[in-house]
Amino acid sequence: MSCPLCSGTGWKHIERDGRTAVTRCDCWRASLADKLLLDARIPRRYQHCDLDHFVTYGNESLDQAVKQARWIVAHYFETTRGMFLLGQPGVGKTHLAVAVLKGIITQHRAHGLFYDLSQLLRVIRSTYNPQVRASESEVLQPVMQADLLVLDDLGREKTSEWVEETLNLIVNTRYNERRLTLFTSNYDISDDVTDPDSLQVRVGFRMYSRLHEMCEFLHLNGADYRELPVNGGVDDLQALWKLRRRPRAAAPASSSTKHLPSRSSSQARARLSPESIDLKWAGGKIESK
Repeated sequence: MSCPLCSGTGWKHIERDGRTAVTRCDCWRASLADKLLLDARIPRRYQHCDLDHFVTYGNESLDQAVKQARWIVAHYFETTRGMFLLGQPGVGKTHLAVAVLKGIITQHRAHGLFYDLSQLLRVIRSTYNPQVRASESEVLQPVMQADLLVLDDLGREKTSEWVEETLNLIVNTRYNERRLTLFTSNYDISDDVTDPDSLQVRVGFRMYSRLHEMCEFLHLNGADYRELPVNGGVDDLQALWKLRRRPRAAAPASSSTKHLPSRSSSQARARLSPESIDLKWAGGKIESK
């Protein structure tokens, strides 16, 4: 059924200063937003995410992050700095980043794009296969030219010269063109610049410096939404938050104690036999946070 205002043309007549003029119909604007959201590559798990349904349960760091997210959406054409969301897994970093992406697309009809960084690098690598028709530039150009880009899970990819060069190309291009970029990462900033699990080491010091100029860094400290029971609510989130903040008791030293190496030390992990480690999944319904 065609729109009663524009009869499916996408243009409607309006009266302005005593004269009849035409302007874009609301149905055209809505269909454009739908198309832009479809083209944004938002994973199905996160397509429902928005700012109105992000529960902060009295958590100050989450309240501040939501406030900043709303400001960026409302002042999209004025802001020159994105957001870098840091925090442990499950605190809602990806939810917030996607909510900003969706808000800017629907309110301002911007061209936005979402990529998990590891996935993006895999797509770029696939173009080196002669059987793949897409070229590296065909993959990179939309990423570098999008009005708004979300790069999720920065630092997860194992550091290499190629990874660093590729990421620097993307970030530097967007930096020079003043295009808004949002980042998320499970790795935090460390005072120890030699810590292999620090954000500085994972992304490189040159990239780290550039990111500080491009983004407002926000540290999210909260519960893991993925551990929330099926019918859980605010009280459950507050309880999970308290458990996460509770310091763990130190294990007594003994010859049989297994000391796990840092997550970046693959060689050390390889030295631990499967029989010596009991890996368990904590459970809880996985929510899309």
